[in-house]
Amino acid sequence: MNPTLRTARLLLVMVASLLAFQALAHEPIVLSDAAHQELRLDAPPKRIVSLLPSLTESVCELGECARLVATDRYSNWPASVQTLPKAGGLEDVQVEQIVRVKPDIVLLVHAPRLLDRLQSLGVVTFQFEAQAYPDIARNISVLGAMLGVPERAKTLNAQIEQSVTAAAAEARRRLAGRAPLVYYEVDDGPYGAGPDSFIGQELTRLGARNILTSDLGPFPKLNPEYVVRANPDVILISPAEAPNLANRPGWSEIRAVREHRVCSFPPDVRDTVIRPGPRIATGVQALADCLIRVAP
Repeated sequence: MNPTLRTARLLLVMVASLLAFQALAHEPIVLSDAAHQELRLDAPPKRIVSLLPSLTESVCELGECARLVATDRYSNWPASVQTLPKAGGLEDVQVEQIVRVKPDIVLLVHAPRLLDRLQSLGVVTFQFEAQAYPDIARNISVLGAMLGVPERAKTLNAQIEQSVTAAAAEARRRLAGRAPLVYYEVDDGPYGAGPDSFIGQELTRLGARNILTSDLGPFPKLNPEYVVRANPDVILISPAEAPNLANRPGWSEIRAVREHRVCSFPPDVRDTVIRPGPRIATGVQALADCLIRVAP
């Protein structure tokens, strides 16, 4: 073949390949959020506001922390996000702060009034669900697709599940058939973690039984008498509330209180327990250590 013709054909193949690559690179990203609203992005967002700590942590664990331009006030891990502008919490979001940083997208959970306000200002939003254990892997997968790093998300999810499975297997082995009746208080009120919440589902995997029932919802507000009647073997609660349990009406007669079968975690550990994000395996290990240590 004529060398000139061969070179021309080679150039044509290279140009065709380049055009095909460019077409693929610019293929829109299409995602459906927790409210079944479709989002179409021409390219991965470069400026992100996260209004939930677990989402902040997931973005960073996927290696894309540099895209964050603001977070909610509770996002504190990794340390680098502590210097970012803070936009309050879901109950008192500083919309002006969000608009000021000019985000390509705002990541949040269901908050109708906030969503309406942001959307009326032309701010792109994406809702996540963050109550059940499967939401963790689902959210990481969605973020991986959104950020253009789906393989990182797949690897991260596999690592998380492997670690949680190992912690659960070891906990059941060391509990040796014990199935303690457990109450996890996520906040004063009191609000408990039900069996269908991510915390409740993790406790089940560890071999514990929940005093709450599914019909109450993932994180219900309870009548304190409910806990007294249930008489749990183990109580998990914040360090601030742990010393005061015996002072709650009737709680001094609860087995867990009477026999000092109570666990509380320092703030940095508690964050890994109550945040449905990439550090959840650390939280599960903390729950396992508690049950192994104090369960009757």
